[in-house]
Amino acid sequence: MTVKRHIIRLEKVTKSFNGLKVLRGIDLDIRPGEITVILGRSGGGKSVLLKHFLGLLLPDQGQVRVDGQNLAALSEIQLFALRRRFGYLFQHGALFDSLSVGENVAFPLREHTTWGWSRIEPVVREKLAQVGLRGVEAKMPGELSGGMRKRVALARALALDPEILLFDEPTTGLDPIMTTTIGELIAATVRRLKVTAVIISHDLGLAFSLADSIAFLHEGQIISHTDPETFRQSSLEPIQRFIKGEPDDLALPSQAS
Repeated sequence: MTVKRHIIRLEKVTKSFNGLKVLRGIDLDIRPGEITVILGRSGGGKSVLLKHFLGLLLPDQGQVRVDGQNLAALSEIQLFALRRRFGYLFQHGALFDSLSVGENVAFPLREHTTWGWSRIEPVVREKLAQVGLRGVEAKMPGELSGGMRKRVALARALALDPEILLFDEPTTGLDPIMTTTIGELIAATVRRLKVTAVIISHDLGLAFSLADSIAFLHEGQIISHTDPETFRQSSLEPIQRFIKGEPDDLALPSQAS
């Protein structure tokens, strides 16, 4: 049996907005069954990169391939079908405030299937139970704590039994205890369901605790993609500055002559 070396591959991907180049020739392989954490500074293009995995953005140059399929060559119908294989947890949960918890989790099923509520309802209950929430289907998002909203968003991301889970800053806005709790939940979910996960973050603690591999995005390029321990010991200055919490552009005082 042939083992797939990658499920997502980016080759020389570039992307600009209004003349500003955000991605500068990205090369990146995402291996199946692993948790890959993409680290980088805020505003460095991590979320832009993640949207390319779904075909929500297409590169100006280069290719994004999922299971060998070049996303730029797919029709809208083909892209829509491909996205069924993904679960996406947005940075702030992105729940619909006008919908109940149950309706939020049901949303992908209504969008991508022709199922009636009698078939959708047990799936909604199952997915909420998987993230440790029971009996909250009728609640509104505004009634939930930040941690519970993240759990509901994860349940919604699991609704279609995806092969690939994408997380955009999943612990943003959470306190340290809840950050640990959500991180452990993500890891347990990924391992139990045997799916591939990509997590965008700037949280080193989350990366070191969850990742099988860490990719580091710096000035629009992936300058390192390796296991957490090798990453921690990297000799690359931008990585060491990031680990130490130092800014990239340290201004050195001029020497008096």
